[in-house]
Order: sequence, then structure tokens, then C-alpha cells
Amino acid sequence: MDAFLTWLRQDTAGLLTLAGLGIALLLFLIIKLKVEPFIALVGVGVLVALAGGVSIPDLVGTPIKSSDALIEKGFAGILGHITLIIGLGTVLGAILERSGGAEVLLGKLVGIFGEKGTPLAMGITGFVLGIPVFFDIGIFVLAPLIYVAAVRGGKSLVLYALPLLAGLSITHAFLPPHPGPVAAAGLFHVELGWIIIMGLACGIPAWFVGGILFGTWIGKRIIVPVPEDRIVPEAEEAKGHEPSIGVVLLVIGLPMLLILGGTFGNIFAPEGALRDTLIFFGNPGIALTVAVLVAMWLLGFRQGMTAEELGELSGSSLKPVGMILLVVGAGAFFGAVLAATGVGKAVAGTLSAAGLPLIVSAYVIACGMRIAQGSATVAIVTTGGILAPVLTSGEYSQPQLALIVMAISAGSIIASHVNDGGFWIIAKYFNMTVKQTLQTWTVLETVLSVVGFAMASILFLFVR
Repeated sequence: MDAFLTWLRQDTAGLLTLAGLGIALLLFLIIKLKVEPFIALVGVGVLVALAGGVSIPDLVGTPIKSSDALIEKGFAGILGHITLIIGLGTVLGAILERSGGAEVLLGKLVGIFGEKGTPLAMGITGFVLGIPVFFDIGIFVLAPLIYVAAVRGGKSLVLYALPLLAGLSITHAFLPPHPGPVAAAGLFHVELGWIIIMGLACGIPAWFVGGILFGTWIGKRIIVPVPEDRIVPEAEEAKGHEPSIGVVLLVIGLPMLLILGGTFGNIFAPEGALRDTLIFFGNPGIALTVAVLVAMWLLGFRQGMTAEELGELSGSSLKPVGMILLVVGAGAFFGAVLAATGVGKAVAGTLSAAGLPLIVSAYVIACGMRIAQGSATVAIVTTGGILAPVLTSGEYSQPQLALIVMAISAGSIIASHVNDGGFWIIAKYFNMTVKQTLQTWTVLETVLSVVGFAMASILFLFVR
């Protein structure tokens, strides 16, 4: 037994076996036993740490001092980075939703592109609103608009749904303030400004190829009618009280502009008050705080909401965030365990010996995690934890690290199928059978993944 443990803890093959067994157990708990992902991540992380030779005081601390314990540092490191961003982003999306901003944006785009261009308008709506709104919330909010468009156009729900879903999916995986890319940025110490730039560079082509080209093609071949009993009260809710399109775009774009200003101000602005100001307002937490305050005023008070209503809206919108933070924190702890046991270095050595570029390895690992357990966020965080020890040497620049994050993000959305909660939400909301959902949504996610990774790989060849 002692010889086996020594091999497991010190030999490269043993460390890889330890990692493989840990991930297999993790997936078994999540997929087969339906254990909550954050509980599975913590439990398996503790077992891997003990099997890998991490001492109990190092793992959990002592009654006198626990702040240096691996379990606390694993959680605290990433949650300190993302909690404020995710919380503020959630509130911003909720205010935008309640004010009727989604309907305003879609109506404006339909007016620009015409009835024949409604699928494109849907796609742009999904992409723009997907920045501040979580994926599932975006579906709940925008589904009634898709029903209306399908009834008016007399065509399949698929034709209007897939472009919008592509926008929501891309922003969820590739752009802040969504938890996956924010968590990966924290693990790799990448500025969010670079994540935004590379997320747009990789995400927009993927959205266009998957959502617009493939979505239009498949939407003409798979006919799904709007259910007769489907009512759409949301489509009429904000009539006469809508904010202007300029206000909607300002609220959505303001935090991204401030974050980009901070990133480039830090690089190009001379030292002084201007640089300090750009860096201050470019901090993601400050930028989103400013955006939320602006939204509260322009989309809240000026639209007739009271302070009490805004308070209730903010509180209710934050309730689902707790589980997201627990999953991300537990995933970061699991990654910290893999680093502490030496698994990260063993994986790096094996990948190097295999001759695969790191960006390809990142994509492959994320794809495997996504297909096996279904959650994009878990796939991103777990893959980030595995690769983080490889990326601490300073060998890679900020743009290169951001592109590695994009490769992981692309892998995290491939081949959504029956183990993904989003698969069933989409099947239910858009009146599709399992077969139709596999033919449309699953293929769409795969197209988005492949094109996004291709863009990241191409850009990686040129950035330094």
C-alpha cells in the first residue's frame, strides 16, 4: 500500500492516474448520482488531496489558524475576484429585463432589418442582451418575443430561436460578467479588458456562422410551430413606458467601455490623473457599480419604479447567484488541489511530450469536461484549475492568455445534450422533441464551439 501511494504521489503516471480517478469520480457523482456539482467538487477535492499527500493541517488548517488552509484559499482566491462582478452583473440584467429594454432593442432591430431580417435581429438581440443577462434568464425573458415573431412571420420557431440562442450562448461562455470567463481570467491572472477584446474577436464570427448561417439553414428544414396555448403577456407589458434605444445601449455598453478604458489607459496613458481615473473606473467592480447606478436611475426611477421595487428586484435577482458562486468556488478549490498535489505539472509535462500546443490541449480538456458533465461553467473552471499551474511562468502575454481562455470557453459549449440543463429548457420553451433539439441546439453549440476555437487558434499564431 505504501509503495502504491508513493507511486501515486511522485511518479508522473501515478499523478495522472490520481487526476483521472478524481475526475472520473467527480463525473460519476454529478452524472449518475445527481449530486450537486459544488458538493461533488469539494468532496472529490478533499479525497484527491489526501490521496495525493497533502497534510490535514495544510488542507483544512487548525482550530487556531485556518486562513492558510488549501480549502479556504481555494475558495477565497477566486470568489474574491468574481463575486462582486457576478452580483452586479446580475442586478444590471434584472433591471434591464424589468424595464422592457429587451423589447425596445428587438423592435428597433426589426425596424432596421425588416420582417425578412427578423432572424438576424433576433441574433443581435441575443448577443447584445446576453452580455448583462444570464443565459437561462435571457431565454425566459426573450422567448415570448420569439413566439410573436414566429406567429407574425408564419415560419418555424427554430428559424427565430437559434440566432437568439447563439447570441446568448456565446456571451455566456466568452464575455464578462458571466462566471466562466471571469473565473478563468482570475485563475490565469488576465485583465478582463483582454477577455472582452478576444471574446468579441472569437465570439462574433462563431455567432454569425452558427446562429445566422446555420440557424437560417436548419430553421427552414425543421418546422416547429408555436404552441396554441402559449401566451405572451411580456410582449405587451411595457407598452407606453419603454426606455429609448439610446438608454438601453448606454446601460449595456457602459461597463464594457469603462473596463476597456482601464485596460488601455494602463498601457498607453502617461502617469498622472488621467491614467489613474481610467484605471479606477476601469476596475470591473467600479465599472459595473457605475452601470448599475445609471440603470437604476434611467431604467428604474425615470421609468416609474420606486426605491422599494428596485430593492425587491435586486434581491430576487440575486437569489440564483449563490449556487453559481458555490460551483465556481468549489471548482477553484478542486483546481488548487490538483496544483498542490503536482498534477498540474504532470499534465503539463504529458501535454508537452504529446506535442500538442497548449491552446489545443485547453480546448480538448474543456470539450471532454463539457460532454461528460454538461455544465459550461464547471467545464471552464475545472479546466482552468488543471492548466493554471502551467501558466504561472510568465511565458505567455496577456493577449495569449486571453486566447487560451477563449479556447477553454469554446470547448465548454460543445455538443450540449441530455446531461445539460439548458438542453431541456430549450426543448421545453421552443416546443421541440429530443430528436429535434439534438438536430438544432446540439449542432448549433458544436458549430459555435468549433468556429470559436478556430478563431482563437488563428489569432494565437499572430499575437505576442
